Amino acid sequence: MSKLLSASLALALAAPFAALAAPPSNTSSEIQGLRQEIEALRAAYEARLQAMEQRLLAAERGAAVSAPVMAEAAPPQPAAAPAPASAAGGANAFNPAMSLILSGGYTRTSQDPAGYHLSGFQLPAGAELGPGSRGFGLAESELGLAANIDPWLRGAANISLHPDNTVSVEEAFVQTTALSHGLSLKAGRFFSGVGYLNSQHAHTWDFVDNPLAYQVFLGTQYGDDGVQLHWLAPTDQYLELGAELGRGRSFPGSDTGRNGAGMTALTAHTGGDIGDSHNWRAGLSVLTAQANDQSLTTMDAGGGSVINSAFTGNTRVWLLDGVWKWAPNGNATRTSFKLQGEYLHSTRSGSLTYDPGNANLSDAYRAEQSGWYLQGIYQFMPAWRVGLRTERLNPGTPDYGLNAAAFANSGYQPSKNTLMLDFNPSEFSRVRLQLAQDKSREGLTDNQVFLQYQMSLGAHGAHSY
Repeated sequence: MSKLLSASLALALAAPFAALAAPPSNTSSEIQGLRQEIEALRAAYEARLQAMEQRLLAAERGAAVSAPVMAEAAPPQPAAAPAPASAAGGANAFNPAMSLILSGGYTRTSQDPAGYHLSGFQLPAGAELGPGSRGFGLAESELGLAANIDPWLRGAANISLHPDNTVSVEEAFVQTTALSHGLSLKAGRFFSGVGYLNSQHAHTWDFVDNPLAYQVFLGTQYGDDGVQLHWLAPTDQYLELGAELGRGRSFPGSDTGRNGAGMTALTAHTGGDIGDSHNWRAGLSVLTAQANDQSLTTMDAGGGSVINSAFTGNTRVWLLDGVWKWAPNGNATRTSFKLQGEYLHSTRSGSLTYDPGNANLSDAYRAEQSGWYLQGIYQFMPAWRVGLRTERLNPGTPDYGLNAAAFANSGYQPSKNTLMLDFNPSEFSRVRLQLAQDKSREGLTDNQVFLQYQMSLGAHGAHSY
């Protein structure tokens, strides 16, 4: 028995050394076998993953089809845009994503904001111009709702909560998600796609306010009720074309209740990458709007305010925009730079009625005016950015016809220079300091200081380029 035990121990001790001394071919066969097993596991995993994705897609389609039936059987409820149901289902499966942008701050100006105007430009009464009220204040806050409606449509709405306790609908539209050949159709109320800044919400701007050219030619930001069609070309070079038809309810148009379109717009944008660290985008847009008895305010030849003039005719605004961005190897988390500029050219032609003392004097009116801005934003370290913007307006030489003697036309060109510094602890929060020297009023310089905060609560979608 002891001999058998000794032999067993000797065999056990010798086994590892025998394995080390085994021919290399055995080791190679084992490695090959392990590789085959790994490949088999990977194939099985991918097959199971594809099966689960198909089950999820079928569940989403089933929920979208069954949702109207459920709504008919249930008691009447407030309408809400349903989102595709998840595989888990539940009462929250059809709730839209919600977001709230809170904004406010402090404003200090050396000139009274109540008398703010842009010399040489005729604008509607109540146009959103200038720095706003002095002191501490709540800025415009924005409530957003968005969700997929079914596999073919999505819906979104942005509700503006104004500091004066009023509410307005900024955007509310439905948009296709499954049109082929690079097409996308949007219907409802939306910001026009002209230019670069116009379609961006205020909380994404690099400065507290929009440039002067946007204020005088697009009413700060042009939005309308209508339809918008975009086509993205299937090419390596980025190319996107767009066309819009709208009611024409906003300046430079006016809401006249016509059956046809009061606004048309065409847009074209292209761009691409230059190496790993640079990319660019450029575009050309044109917006045409109609106005009927549009009330305008301006300054008369004696320096007084003219509030009883009305314009009827067409306005065409051309926009040329360009953006260049730099980030080391495409990584913008630490440092980056953005150079951005736009040129706007407006032509208004029609008739202008000037009514001092009910004289009701009406004659032809034509004005070609332009403006531009150029700005650079440098992120010099994570979370910190500094920016500089310079801008100027050209009032041209408007032809007032028989009303020429009543209006001032000195040829003064309003201008403004702005410096900003902001701190972004995260993509959901921002604190900004902005200093501006505003020379919009002839003979006056307004030194402005802004301290602004912006906070994003809830769902936070990706920003545009």
